[in-house]
Amino acid sequence: MKAAYIEQTGDPENIKYGDRPDPSIQEHDVLIEVAAVAVNPIDTYIRAGNIAMNLPLPYTPGCDFAGTVKEVGDQVTKYHVGDRVWGSNQGLFGKQGSFAELISVHEDWMYPIPEETSFEQAAAGALVSITAALGLTTHSHLADGETLFVNGGSGGVGSIVVQMAKAMGAQVITTAGSDENADYCRSIGADLVLNYRDPEIDKQLQSHLDQNGKINFWWETLRSPDIARTIPFMEKRGRIIVMAGREAELLFPLGPFYVNDLKLIGFAMFNASATEQQEVACTINDFYKAGQLTIPIGKKLSLKDAALAHQLQEKKTLEGEADFHGKIILTP
Repeated sequence: MKAAYIEQTGDPENIKYGDRPDPSIQEHDVLIEVAAVAVNPIDTYIRAGNIAMNLPLPYTPGCDFAGTVKEVGDQVTKYHVGDRVWGSNQGLFGKQGSFAELISVHEDWMYPIPEETSFEQAAAGALVSITAALGLTTHSHLADGETLFVNGGSGGVGSIVVQMAKAMGAQVITTAGSDENADYCRSIGADLVLNYRDPEIDKQLQSHLDQNGKINFWWETLRSPDIARTIPFMEKRGRIIVMAGREAELLFPLGPFYVNDLKLIGFAMFNASATEQQEVACTINDFYKAGQLTIPIGKKLSLKDAALAHQLQEKKTLEGEADFHGKIILTP
């Protein structure tokens, strides 16, 4: 089979494209013919060696996938040849990743693709939708009628949080850095969009909250979150989710935090068990079926262009430079 792979960690140019052995399957594994994969920031961190993991070199990167079942192990009960499936959590903890024509995945770590959903949508939404659903349900239980704030409503995770929260009955406040991105946020359900470049943003937010009530659920996407700034906007017993900022160190007033029964919740989707991810995958598929979730796709490339895809993702993540909006998708 053809695959993208590295022989050592380093720059995007380290990614090669060529022949690799077809994967074998164990009794509970499924062999999948890959139709589409998505690029995520964590893929670039692992490839660069910024996250310490024991990689099985040569190593194929990639977490997310969508494709068709080609073969099943002797003990597989959930899937059959020809089924369309999607998933994430590949390329981690000693496993090979998804940037290949064929991949072997345990049946507990994949999910059926709804009839209404394309391979590209399913792949693009894998990691980001699982992350959003875990945060909104498993970790914090967003309730109908609550007010949610998410930084960066046009981003990978942020755009999914906006859509899911709106579908769950929340009032949604978000931020954007341009008129184009603000319009996009409104189109996917945001009730209020503030320009994060505006020096008056905090006054504008406070004015809105004075009339409509404080925030119950703050979803922080920034890698350097300012919790001290966040606390005054929060309703009693509010929840603050953090899911980024490995190197960040927080300093905030403890008094207003505990006196108002606030909760600060950090999580990484890769810590979720197979059962937990299966539960949120069902929720995600329900959103797809109801037409309440659309994943923005900004660029489509061939799998042989994996090195270029990593370059583009790094510029977007680390430098904020991109001439496109949405996920990068690769197809074999």
